[in-house]
Amino acid sequence: MPLKQEHRFRSLALTAVAAAAFSVVGFVESTPAYAKTSDTQPQALTASAVAVADKYAADTAEQIFRQGGNAVDAAVAIAFTLAVTYPEAGNIGGGGFMTLYVDHRPYFLDYRERAPMSATRNMYLDDKGEVIKGMSLYGHRAVGVPGTVDGMWEAQKRFGKLKWKQVLAPAIKYAENGFVVDDQLIERRDRAAKDFAGKTNFDLYFGSMKAGQTFKQPDLADTLQRISDKGAKGFYQGKTADLIATSMTGHGLITARDLKEYKAVWRQPVVASWNGYRVITAPPPSSGGIGLVQLLKMKADLKDKFDGVPLDSAQYIHLVAEIEKRVFADRAQYLGDPDFYKVPVAQLIDDDYILKRAQEVNPETPSDTKSVQPGLGTSMPEKAETTHFSVVDKWGNAVSNTYTINGYFGSGVIAEGTGVVLNDEMDDFSAKPGVANMFGVVGSDANAIAPRKRPLSSMTPTILTKDDKVAMVIGTPGGSRIFTSIFQVLSNVYDFQMPLAEAVGATRFHHQLLPPNTIFQEPFHQLDPDVVKQLEDKGYKFSMQGFNGDIQAIRIDDTTPQPMSDPRGRGVSRVIQ
Repeated sequence: MPLKQEHRFRSLALTAVAAAAFSVVGFVESTPAYAKTSDTQPQALTASAVAVADKYAADTAEQIFRQGGNAVDAAVAIAFTLAVTYPEAGNIGGGGFMTLYVDHRPYFLDYRERAPMSATRNMYLDDKGEVIKGMSLYGHRAVGVPGTVDGMWEAQKRFGKLKWKQVLAPAIKYAENGFVVDDQLIERRDRAAKDFAGKTNFDLYFGSMKAGQTFKQPDLADTLQRISDKGAKGFYQGKTADLIATSMTGHGLITARDLKEYKAVWRQPVVASWNGYRVITAPPPSSGGIGLVQLLKMKADLKDKFDGVPLDSAQYIHLVAEIEKRVFADRAQYLGDPDFYKVPVAQLIDDDYILKRAQEVNPETPSDTKSVQPGLGTSMPEKAETTHFSVVDKWGNAVSNTYTINGYFGSGVIAEGTGVVLNDEMDDFSAKPGVANMFGVVGSDANAIAPRKRPLSSMTPTILTKDDKVAMVIGTPGGSRIFTSIFQVLSNVYDFQMPLAEAVGATRFHHQLLPPNTIFQEPFHQLDPDVVKQLEDKGYKFSMQGFNGDIQAIRIDDTTPQPMSDPRGRGVSRVIQ
């Protein structure tokens, strides 16, 4: 019987700050495709491990590992299971990003949703050119073409060891037989239902859920069975595709052709050397990987300003806010779908460029927001309810996966007869350049709506390696707060030498350029009132946010995996012998 170790910690710790040297490697060389991983790996671990969003996903991973599956098999099975048991964010009706480290090689899979072929730049504007409130958030017109199923199919086909039917089996079981509903799921259902009331068929499918009772989804079970039998074609063609297209008729934009033509894309990850580690993270259409590298590097460039500054102090929070202000200015101007727009990745993570940005930081008071412009000049033209999971196997392979339907329960639309909750990912485009989306972040023409285009995202699935061996697998939901949360946890671990549980549980905060000089804090661990007062005296304002991430991380200590699930959520971390 496999040995299981589960961890749920709530703790805080502060130690002295340590500086981190940082240099950029840039994009990795493209690597040749090959079908399967080998049965043995040079980096043999004492066990496999997962940090996932709920206990059902952990049970699924254990079952897959017991059958001889690797990290990719487990990741795919987890993704399908969460589509059943974590319906507010787990999905087959959305999309996401997967960062992989397989046989000592980094990979990145983009299975982000795409705009339907009939989408137009001004589709959410009224006759006066103003954004129509809520149209990109609720209902059929908010839905982008889903990518999750093709993404999982591509990953497992390329790197999995088990048969496709094996990785689908746990999800089908939970859909057919049901799962026991958690209190948190009911709370999220109730909040979402208020937004969807009178706009969608949400209540018809989820109105009967009750805490502590078993919830079954027979339509979803049938959909998953078709995917099990026919692979990705079981979703993008045939009965399921017809049902989705029919549900859109007269309401939304997605057609059978949109579904048939969807394809996930293998891209080169962003890779950077930092503090003796190699950071492998998400390229565009994610803004998160570039943002994470910029944050880590700018903090290192400001070593003299950070030395000796306590983590819980007003000065530390001010300096981080100054860094974040510049990262978000670049995000708004330069980042979008690389298939439609030449994103200046190398320039944005260049050593000299980041040093120049760091030198603009005002160490005493907040820089005037209007003065913080995109650093490369102006000629170069998300809801928090995502979910993340991290996986390592005993052979040393790793998967960091973040996927989303955007808001809790996405658009609130369930495609009739399928049980599939459809995303509201169209809100991640810039409905009108310069106008903030649901997260309060703005975008430029680089992220304007266009047919077949993928919207900009902050999802940042990340893997750290050292000496070609996995050292950390990390990621989180949180919309625009994703890469700032990951940055803070990595800084806690590697700059402040905090144990992983304490680093994940520690207070997190966020600043994103707009609203001006506003710091968002979280109810889970609020900032000290004296610190808040000191920052207010500097000119900052404070806003409370209900959600600041749900970190799922695994740290490798020599050959021993140490997983950790954020105490903010209902996640489970498990070591599987």
